[in-house]
Amino acid sequence: MDVISNTMWLMIIPLILIQLILMVVSIFDIVRNEQTNGPKWVWVLVVIFINLIGPILYFILGRRND
Repeated sequence: MDVISNTMWLMIIPLILIQLILMVVSIFDIVRNEQTNGPKWVWVLVVIFINLIGPILYFILGRRND
């Protein structure tokens, strides 16, 4: 039982790290950019509450490339 628990944590930790890195980078990008596609506060909520998919959605749909 202990071996299963350890291997499960070894699989989950990289996903948690990827999620946190994406979240921090996307929020930093939202704050840094002057304009986004839509209100900034909405994108911050999307990034925070729609964990792994939220930052990806922001980078695909929310960034304005002028």
